[in-house]
Amino acid sequence: MFIPSKMTYIRNVQKKDYAFSDEQRLSMLRKIAEKRPWMMVTDYELTRTDQPRTYETLCMLWQGGYTPSLLIGSDKLSELQTGWRYVEEIAHQFGIVVMSRSHDDCHAIIHNDAYLSTLTDYITIVQTPDIYQDASSSAIRAVLQEIRYAKEKLSTMVPEELEGLKDYI
Repeated sequence: MFIPSKMTYIRNVQKKDYAFSDEQRLSMLRKIAEKRPWMMVTDYELTRTDQPRTYETLCMLWQGGYTPSLLIGSDKLSELQTGWRYVEEIAHQFGIVVMSRSHDDCHAIIHNDAYLSTLTDYITIVQTPDIYQDASSSAIRAVLQEIRYAKEKLSTMVPEELEGLKDYI
């Protein structure tokens, strides 16, 4: 189940400098899911008054008859202790699935961290195909920022008669 968080949460709490609107992210996920029958999308977090915590969302899925787990990239392992709430509850009740990123050695990361090593029994490591090793929302945001910058730069360098040139970027 893919569950987008509110844009305000992404900007204000996660301090991400760019996020598509709630409607855009939901629409993109639904479009991707059209050709993937295994993929389900819900607007649960977007329609709530407050941004629910991950634990609350996992509980909602459980109550709805699903068997959820938290899926994170290995780049987020170091944030579990200080950047997340209810980590032990999530681990014990639902489990944590970790996808390696940037060819991280997830076993070593977990083993060498005093906090993460207490969660070892609740963490499943999934080997990520090479093509997706560097895929992340942060990487996508960086590329989009480069594109926006290039378009802005072009607008100062290219005569207005060639304004359509920016569409090739």
